[in-house]
Amino acid sequence: MGPAQRAGRRDGFFVRFIAPRTDACLVLAGPTATSVIDDPEQPEILEDLGRRHKAMPAATRHRVVIAQIPMQDTEENAAIVNALQRRADVVVQKSLAEGFGLTVSEAMWKRRPVVASRVGGIPDQIEQGKSGILVDDARDLRAFGDAVVGLLQDEPPARWLGVEARHRVARKFISPCHLIEQARLVVDLVS
Repeated sequence: MGPAQRAGRRDGFFVRFIAPRTDACLVLAGPTATSVIDDPEQPEILEDLGRRHKAMPAATRHRVVIAQIPMQDTEENAAIVNALQRRADVVVQKSLAEGFGLTVSEAMWKRRPVVASRVGGIPDQIEQGKSGILVDDARDLRAFGDAVVGLLQDEPPARWLGVEARHRVARKFISPCHLIEQARLVVDLVS
């Protein structure tokens, strides 16, 4: 197997399974490489990502943006993440391991259809086919690609998933928090 073949196998799901079938763009967004103290491999991963990006065919490379989001200013970080999610047609959380997955609920709250790995706390957030799409194996690039392309090519179901996603977040995650805050306010006023 030659270098070109190895590189082709390492291309992500966007290059192999989405770009050839759509005119979509991909934004790979994550924290600035040096901002996460407990992730010392992050600069090396970013460097590898940069090499992969440069090796992409020009027609695809211009459709892939690598965004490093600042972590020092939480308001700036929140504004950038908010803007990216609100502009996205589909949000993807392709995790090998995950806790709650705040990115998932944030996107769902913004009525964005989400395609995510069925790992950790993500299945507690997404109800398969009702408020998002879960992919059983995070390494199944074709399944991720097919799910994203399906949503990009059929807007009414994608829009419906987004609406149902927001309802799910409101029912499962926002309402109890809101009620607890209201109860605390009443207790404070009475005390």
